[in-house]
Amino acid sequence: MINSLTLPVIPEIPGLEPSNTVTILLLITVLSIAPAILLLMTSFTRIVIVLGFVRTSLATQQMPPNQVLIGIALFITLFVMAPTMGDINENALQPLLNGEINQTEAFVNASNEMKEFMVPHTREQDLLLFLEYANVEKPTDIYDIPLTALIPAFAISELKTAFEMGFMIFIPFLIIDMVVSSVLMSMGMMMLPPVMISLPFKILLFILVDGWHLVVKSLLLSFST
Repeated sequence: MINSLTLPVIPEIPGLEPSNTVTILLLITVLSIAPAILLLMTSFTRIVIVLGFVRTSLATQQMPPNQVLIGIALFITLFVMAPTMGDINENALQPLLNGEINQTEAFVNASNEMKEFMVPHTREQDLLLFLEYANVEKPTDIYDIPLTALIPAFAISELKTAFEMGFMIFIPFLIIDMVVSSVLMSMGMMMLPPVMISLPFKILLFILVDGWHLVVKSLLLSFST
């Protein structure tokens, strides 16, 4: 279990205090694994996939560009994860830097805070899949769930939720495409691409219903439960 992990002893660097050594190595470690943490242990996966579905359903190709979507997803992720990150800073990082707890206790405290965020958004059948494959008994407490099983279970649960939201986003735009295609076929304009005609109507519909506001609101509400 995670509580039994033993972290390696960090060597002292000549000319630096032990606390400075721990701080530097901790920052280097966090920066090196930050992309994996961001993708698999936060709300980033769901947010960026849903925003990608919005662009695909509008058929606007590269508008908004990838940099804009990723930037929006990143800052929404920071907003959603702010309470969890604050708890990690209060219960793990600051006590470690102040010498109140050791590295193992800090890791356990930080992982417990992440578990409190991930478990409510992880489907039970996904979690059982990895627990059974690893021959691990079903935990009685969320803090006893090993991260090696929780992280992939959380990731595929987020993928399923994101695709469900993406499907709901596609429906109204699909209806517009079908109506435009039917009208063009009835008028005998079979050589005119339906996408060229339906695109302005889809953009107009998205603007009239304040689509970006509704999408972001739905994403925030999906993490409030």
